[in-house]
Amino acid sequence: MNNRQLFLSHVAQTSPKPIGIEMARADGIYLWDTTGKKYIDAIAGFSVCNIGHGNLQVVKAVQEQAAAYMHVIVYGEFIESPQVSYASLLANHLPDNLNCVYFTNSGSEATEGAMKLAKRVTNRTKIIACNNAYHGSTQGSLSVMGDEYWRNAFRPLLPDVHHFNFGSNDLINSIDEHTSCVLIETVQAESGINPPDRNWLKAIRQKCLEHCVLLIFDEIQAGFGRTGTLWAFEQFEVVPDILLLGKALGGGMPLGAFIASNQLMRTLTHDPVLGHITTFGGHPVSCAAGKAAFEVLLQQNYINEVKSKEQQLLQLLQHPAIISVNHHGLWVSLQFATAKKAQAIVHQCVLNGVVTDWFLFAPDRLRIAPPLIITHDQIVEMCSIILQSIEEVELTINN
Repeated sequence: MNNRQLFLSHVAQTSPKPIGIEMARADGIYLWDTTGKKYIDAIAGFSVCNIGHGNLQVVKAVQEQAAAYMHVIVYGEFIESPQVSYASLLANHLPDNLNCVYFTNSGSEATEGAMKLAKRVTNRTKIIACNNAYHGSTQGSLSVMGDEYWRNAFRPLLPDVHHFNFGSNDLINSIDEHTSCVLIETVQAESGINPPDRNWLKAIRQKCLEHCVLLIFDEIQAGFGRTGTLWAFEQFEVVPDILLLGKALGGGMPLGAFIASNQLMRTLTHDPVLGHITTFGGHPVSCAAGKAAFEVLLQQNYINEVKSKEQQLLQLLQHPAIISVNHHGLWVSLQFATAKKAQAIVHQCVLNGVVTDWFLFAPDRLRIAPPLIITHDQIVEMCSIILQSIEEVELTINN
């Protein structure tokens, strides 16, 4: 059996038709398969690889930490310098109330931990979330996912979870003395990149303060410069009580985190002790990689270039088949007439050497979220292939 057959037989599948490229290596914004074909990574591993692939500082950090020690004990018992130094660096670049980091293995686990923390702090069960939201796919995070198609097959899920439209006044009005937390994406990702109205976020913040409700922002996709500022919430002048991070947090290694004040986080240490626990969360190699990637992001000018690259994308990506464009930073979705057409274009892009994809709650949209290191010349190259792919699909349909 070849590797493709082994992949389909022995690696658990997530869809009937995976992309199925057999990878050989990756560097910068590019990927190569085992035949030598080169691809532009237009989605950065779903916003994981914000500083691209194969960064030498990250590789060096991984090698040095792996040589020193890897897993030594369950998370939270030993003082491990990669965890300590990365948590301190993150805290130094966050508001004062977000000063205590609980490292997890993934963004989904960060969601789980944050929901537990909110229940523990408030002694309440009601959770408010949004329709068309994605926060992970474990059973707790699935409970706050905003679409019944994805939830229904796995019921029963968490009780007392209430969903409202992103941007609706109904969500604000539902916040009351029974609510433990409001859990929302700062910029809604899987609905096709939808930023909120600033006044709506501010009204949620105020209502949460009035009823002692914790406000949780999910920046698992939006964080680390993707929207043009280090954290998306900076653009809306609203600070959450708990921040969820993942994807780019690990610099290409598996890592997630929920971040709150030290005072809030300490409630997980008693009644019961080990209120939240993980074996591999905050793995020292992942923390070393994440810290190195974060330092690269802070040292270079990539975030300051996001807005000009966003404008370049908007200027180049024009075609009669594109119905609408959503965008927020180096994060764009292109809408087509049908989901079938959009996914045909996605497939054609991959054939032509650009890796892209669709959105969970917007299958009629094509995703563009390249590494922040992409140059203006590379944007031209990427957009040219995307437009070529659109034209080829259009010709096929019309003929």
